Amino acid sequence: MESPHGAAVSAEDFGLEGPRGRVFRNVTFSAEPGELVAIEGPSGSGRTCLLLALTGRMRTTEGHAETGGLRLPKQAAAVRRIAALGPVPGVSELDPAFTVAEHLGERALLQGRYGSPLRALLRPRAERRAAAEARVDEALEAAGLDPATLPKSGRTSVRDLERLEALRLSVALALIGRPRLLAVDDTDLKLSDAEREQAWALLRSVADAGTTVLAVCSESPGNTQVVRTAPAAGEAGVEEAEEPAVEEPAAEDATQEPTTEEETADAHPEARRA
Repeated sequence: MESPHGAAVSAEDFGLEGPRGRVFRNVTFSAEPGELVAIEGPSGSGRTCLLLALTGRMRTTEGHAETGGLRLPKQAAAVRRIAALGPVPGVSELDPAFTVAEHLGERALLQGRYGSPLRALLRPRAERRAAAEARVDEALEAAGLDPATLPKSGRTSVRDLERLEALRLSVALALIGRPRLLAVDDTDLKLSDAEREQAWALLRSVADAGTTVLAVCSESPGNTQVVRTAPAAGEAGVEEAEEPAVEEPAAEDATQEPTTEEETADAHPEARRA
């Protein structure tokens, strides 16, 4: 797969206060292009809101951040053009009624229509179709998903996918746009130890190919920069950072639990508008 130049991501005293209190605050860290960053914390600690803020999809109230040299929150629209979301409950989810092929076809169509330069739209239809199929194949390979191995191949419904297969599909859909930054929520949700290792290996391979990866989790793997939304025992908060992120959850979408909690109502409408 073509290796895009990853986006550097940094934050300084980054924070968000919602109608019901602080979501996260004092987040300070710096990540190089092509780095894998784990956003670690318990459910309700503001980790998903931080993920959305760093990808330009949620407006913050304190400090600032930069993604790909673009300052947040001022240049959020530009950040959204270079950052793609994997699975984020309530914001970017797979449709359980769709098949794998339908999801891939829809994303390729949208990418060709709205994510390609004008000159690409002027090429012959057969050439555009071949280019779209090549993008899909590259994204599937990068995500480690082979539709032919699924129970009904590409006709397999999303509702019939295993959790790890659904994660791979979400990552593949995001990579079709060849983003500089990939953001993934609930990386280790409902995965066995073996599946968790595979999930992190997938994200590591995406980062090694050049795309910066931000991944929300409950427990981060080794050899990964960790940004914590709640202080760990005996630590200040954000690894390799001066100021910790302190939790006082109020508007975070659910992560280890279904996204039906009251705080979700505050965070996700803003994310959809962004």
